[in-house]
Amino acid sequence: MQGPWPVILVAALPALAPRLAAQQDVTKAIAEFKKADPGIAQVFETAHGYAIFPSVGKGAIGIGGAHGSGYVYEQGRLIGHTTLTQVTVGFQFGGQAYREVIFFKDKTALDDFTRGNFEFSAQATAVAIKAGASADLAYNGGVAIVTMAKGGLMYEASVGGQKFSYKPVTSK
Repeated sequence: MQGPWPVILVAALPALAPRLAAQQDVTKAIAEFKKADPGIAQVFETAHGYAIFPSVGKGAIGIGGAHGSGYVYEQGRLIGHTTLTQVTVGFQFGGQAYREVIFFKDKTALDDFTRGNFEFSAQATAVAIKAGASADLAYNGGVAIVTMAKGGLMYEASVGGQKFSYKPVTSK
């Protein structure tokens, strides 16, 4: 290659590296969900959108917290970034890492999420992924939550909810 292209490509690599790493994390997380329950592939295809958190860290000694960064997709297209924050109170001790995906049944449910400051109450329930879990997956208010443990050990009998923020992807 001659001309400015090699210089432009080399200059663009540092800016592209975080996006490529993030896409690899998302691709790996989706593959792990599908490996644990092949039926979940149909849910990814039929949902209007989803928010996926490739890794959420959770820890507690009496008072607990969790945090993770994720990505929001509408009909297979990345539309934004999201964060998950959780605070819990109760009998709990340990640390854990897990993946989470929130499926949005329709545009209304996704729009509710992307308005920002979306919350799940303590009564919201998530399905822990295992073979056949997708068959029991039910939308509640247009939303279904699926989690998958990555590692760690938590002892817990706690109460708390999850809160999310949303930031749209900016095109440059």
